Amino acid sequence: MNTKVKSMNKEQRETIIRKYKQYLRLEKSFSSNTYDAYLRDLGKLLSFLDDEGIDIPDTTLDDLHRFAAGLHDIGIHPRSQARIISGVKSFFHFLVLADYQENDPSELLESPKIGFRLPEVLTVEEIDAIIAAIDLSKKEGQRNRAILETLYSCGLRVSELCNLKISDLYFNEGFIKVEGKGSKQRLVPISPRAIKEIRNWFLDRNTQWKIKKDAEDYVFLARWGNRISRIMIFHLIKELAETAGITKNISPHTFRHSFATHLLEGGANLRAIQCMLGHESIATTEIYTHIDREMLRSEIIEHHPRNIKFRKEHGFH
Repeated sequence: MNTKVKSMNKEQRETIIRKYKQYLRLEKSFSSNTYDAYLRDLGKLLSFLDDEGIDIPDTTLDDLHRFAAGLHDIGIHPRSQARIISGVKSFFHFLVLADYQENDPSELLESPKIGFRLPEVLTVEEIDAIIAAIDLSKKEGQRNRAILETLYSCGLRVSELCNLKISDLYFNEGFIKVEGKGSKQRLVPISPRAIKEIRNWFLDRNTQWKIKKDAEDYVFLARWGNRISRIMIFHLIKELAETAGITKNISPHTFRHSFATHLLEGGANLRAIQCMLGHESIATTEIYTHIDREMLRSEIIEHHPRNIKFRKEHGFH
C-alpha cells in the first residue's frame, strides 16, 4: 500500500506520530528514558517546523540545518545537540521506512563535533544550591541574590548585567531593556522572582550603601558604591560554587548556557529562546512576525524551572 503523503493534516500527523511511538517501543526496544528523550526531541523539531510554516513532507536539509544551527546558537551543549539530531534522524528514517516519504532530508545532517573543551551546564538543583549558599546576613547578600536570579532568569551576558540601569527596568510590564553586543538593544522578559529579589536589593541599596555620583542609575553596585565589574561577578560565582560544593568549572556565562538548556528541555520555543538571548543571527524583524512581545514573555516565564517553582511556592497555577 502506498502511504506517501504530500501534505499532512492534523489527523494524519497524529497517526504518524502514534506509529513512530510504536516503532521506538517495539522495533528499537528503547529504554523508557531514551524513548521519552526521542519524543521530546521530536517535539522540539515539530514546534520549529510549525513556527516556520513547514509541513513535515516539505522539510529540506536546509530547514534541518537551520534547526540545528538554532540549537548551537542558544548555547546547547554539543552532546545534547548530538542527541537531539540523532532523534531527528531517527524520525525521518522511520518516515522513509514506513513508506510515508521517498527521501530522507536528514541523511546528510551531521552531528556537532564533540571536542574536549565543552561548556558546562548546571542542573536546576546546582543553581538552587549556589543561590542558597549566599549569606543574606552580609551587607552584599541581597545584592548577590538579585544578581544570580537576574543572570539565570534573563539569560544575560555578564557585561549586560553590569551595565543594567534602573531606567531600563519596566517591572510593571515584566520586561527589562538590555544593551547587547554592538550596542543593540532588546526587551527581555524578567520573572516575578527576579523582580522581587531586585526590589529587596533596592531596599538595602537605598538605606545602607553610599552611591557614587556617576553610578546612581546602575542597578548593581560594588561595595564602594560604583558600578559592579565583570571580574567581581566572576569571583562571586566561583566563591559561591565552592561553598555549595560544586566542582564544575563555571563562570557567569554558565548561567546563560544553563538558562537556554533548561528552557529548551522544558519545552520552550526555540525561536523565543534565540530572541531572548539577543543573538545576531536572529536579530531581524522576521523574528517578531512569529513571536510578539507577550508571547515571548509567556514562553520564557512559563517554562523557566525557577518560575515554575516560584508559582508552586506562592500557590499560583
